Amino acid sequence: MSIPSDPTAGPALPASAAPKRRASFFAKDRPWINIVLFVLTLGSAFLVGASWGANYLYGDKISSDLDFQLSLGTVFRDARLIGLSLIYAVVLMAILLAHEMGHYLTCRKYGLSATLPFFVPAPTLIGTLGAFIKIRSPITRKRELFDIGAAGPLAGFLLAVPALVVGLALSRTIPSVTRDSIAFGEPLIFTLVGRLFIRHAGLGMTILFHPVAFAGWVGMLVTSLNLIPLGQLDGGHIFYAVFGSRSRAATKIVMGLLAVAGVLFWAGWLIWFFILLIMGLRHPRVFDEDAPLGKRRTIIAVLIVGIFILSFIPAPVQGYNIVELVKSILP
Repeated sequence: MSIPSDPTAGPALPASAAPKRRASFFAKDRPWINIVLFVLTLGSAFLVGASWGANYLYGDKISSDLDFQLSLGTVFRDARLIGLSLIYAVVLMAILLAHEMGHYLTCRKYGLSATLPFFVPAPTLIGTLGAFIKIRSPITRKRELFDIGAAGPLAGFLLAVPALVVGLALSRTIPSVTRDSIAFGEPLIFTLVGRLFIRHAGLGMTILFHPVAFAGWVGMLVTSLNLIPLGQLDGGHIFYAVFGSRSRAATKIVMGLLAVAGVLFWAGWLIWFFILLIMGLRHPRVFDEDAPLGKRRTIIAVLIVGIFILSFIPAPVQGYNIVELVKSILP
C-alpha cells in the first residue's frame, strides 16, 4: 500500500506566519526501524507458518486423533517443521516486499521522496498486518500516480503466482478432517491452478496445502484487497488515474457493495469498510486529472482488472479463531 501526499493543499505559509507543528514521523528516514519491523514480521510469520507446516505434515494424525496436540516444543524439535515454517515466512515476506518495493522504486524513478517499507508484525492468521510506504512528495501528474499505484500489485502478483503453482504442486489430499477447521475461500486463479495439480480432491477429501501454497494464497488476498478501487488503496489510485473526476461518483457505490459483501459473504468486509472510512475516501487530486492516460497504461489498467478478478476472494476465511490458533502451538 502507498499513501501519497496531497498536491492540492495549497502554497505553504511564510516561515514567520506558519504555525509550529511537530514534524511527521515519516519526515525523516530511520532505516533501523524498517529493519527491526521487517525482522519482527519475519518472526511472527515464522511462528504462524508453524501452524500451517504442522497441518501439512501431521494432517493425517490431526484428522484421525481428536486428542492430538502440537506443542511449541515439538515445533522446534522437528527440522522438517522448522524448514516449512521458514520457507512460508520467506516466501510471504518476498511477496510483500516485492509489492512495496514496486511502489518505492517507481517513486524513485519519478524523483519522489518516499519511505522504505514499514512491515507490521502481528499474530494474525497470516502472521502480519501487511506493509506500507509513505510517499512524502506530492504526486502532481496522473501518469505518475497510475504507475506508482499499479507497480505494487503487479510486482506482488508476479511473485504470488509461482508460489501458488509450486505450493499446489506440493500439496496433498487426505480423507476429510473430522474436527472443526478453518475453511479458506478460493480465488479464481487458485481454483484454475488447483485443477492442474490436485487431481484427487473431491467429496470426502481434504486438501493439505503446502505452506508455500498458503503464502501464494496470502499474496492473492493482499493483491485483491489493495486493488479495491477506494481512497488510499492502490486500486483507488489506479481508478482515479483512469477516470479522473468521474471516479468520485463511484466511491459510494463501491462502499455500498463492500457493506453488502460484509452481510452476505464475509463479516471481515464490514471491518474493512470501517477501516477505509477511518483512512478517508477522498483521493488527493492531481493537476491533470482529466488528461488522457495513454494507450499503454490503458492496456495495463485492463490487465489489472483481470488480476483483481483472478485474485478476489468473496469469503476469505470461515471458522477462524485467533485464540484457538495461538493455543494450538503453546505448551
